Amino acid sequence: MSERKERALRNDQDTRAQALAKLLLRPARGSLLQAILLPVLAVFTALIIGALVIVFTDLQVLNLYKDFFSAPGKALAASWKSIASAYSALFKGSIGNPAEFANAISVLRETGDTAPLRQAFWPISESLVTSVPYIFAGLAVALGFQCGLFNIGAEGQIFIGALASVYVGYSVKGLPQYIHLPLAFFAGAAAAGLWAAVAGVLKAKTGAHEVINTIMMNYIAFLLSDWLLNGPMRRPGWAPISPAIRDSAWLPKFFPDPLRFHAGFFVALGIAAVVYWLLFKTTIGFEIRSVGANPDAARYAGISVTRNFVLAMFLSGALAGMAGANEVLGVNHQLASAFSSGYGFDSIALALLGKSHPAGVVLAALLFGTLRSGATRMQSLAGVPVDIISILQALVIIFIAAPAIIRWIYRIRLEREVGETVFTRGWGQ
Repeated sequence: MSERKERALRNDQDTRAQALAKLLLRPARGSLLQAILLPVLAVFTALIIGALVIVFTDLQVLNLYKDFFSAPGKALAASWKSIASAYSALFKGSIGNPAEFANAISVLRETGDTAPLRQAFWPISESLVTSVPYIFAGLAVALGFQCGLFNIGAEGQIFIGALASVYVGYSVKGLPQYIHLPLAFFAGAAAAGLWAAVAGVLKAKTGAHEVINTIMMNYIAFLLSDWLLNGPMRRPGWAPISPAIRDSAWLPKFFPDPLRFHAGFFVALGIAAVVYWLLFKTTIGFEIRSVGANPDAARYAGISVTRNFVLAMFLSGALAGMAGANEVLGVNHQLASAFSSGYGFDSIALALLGKSHPAGVVLAALLFGTLRSGATRMQSLAGVPVDIISILQALVIIFIAAPAIIRWIYRIRLEREVGETVFTRGWGQ
């Protein structure tokens, strides 16, 4: 090839790369305010509809509506009382009771007893503990979205990460904590990353859709977990539970019981910062986002779509595996059958609510952790089933997935979309 042709080819590739860079890096034309406002209004609207569901599932309130036209005030007052009681219990169960805080501080000043203060902080501590696996799993799905991949297998990857972490946690002996703890944590991340990378390889090499593959691999992970916990990894006894991990593999706790708040929360925040840096400050992240925005344009610019599919699925799986490792090393200190209560599936909603941005995912995870933690208190104090929280989460997903509904309700003008959007491709593409 002549020197002139080589120079022309090089210039052509540079031009394509620059065009793709302009597509991804150009300033957002849409309003940042609207990008924040729509999720907030989605949550607010879900709470309003949730209030209606609370009223219409309360039989005592419904009976009062039979006489609505003769005594409307009685029915409306009962409705307000039912809603206020439910949401008040939700708030107290997830954040805490201000009166208990004040009383605990007063007792601490007078007697020096810290027990009431620990009890007052217990609700918010539980909300933060519940948010940690949501942060990891939400980042996992969001990173896949950034590459145009729909990783619906986060739940199974959480199980694989937990299995690897608990095995390293109880079988490796004689290591100091500063080696044993990271070893167990990253063993879970690596195992889940390799597990998810299988779907990435199949996608890249054969075109097999990652949704089908990751769903099927979820079932394999669940059954593999059951087999291991009923066989090679089962501790002596009747229950399918693994041996307890060694103390050297525990994530440190900051406060005595009953508070379970541990270092995993700050690890999750640190990992979210790393994911942001990787996606928006490095060449690797630029290539992942390029493939997600337009794989044909990325390929035309000389970016390997195959390599980025596999890499993105590995990283996505590793993040989900960290969620499982966190639960084993920071909360349970052992692994029981069916230990995860749907964190991986909820993470899809988190990624959507957070617009696949690490900061948005962290905020969405805090919201979902708070709702989930307060749901139990709402059921015990107000008699409202925890299923209401699932309804709220489903409504949030609907409103986020269909923002036109929110724009129509609140009469918000549609602004021009920004250059880079998150999407996944259709079947067989």
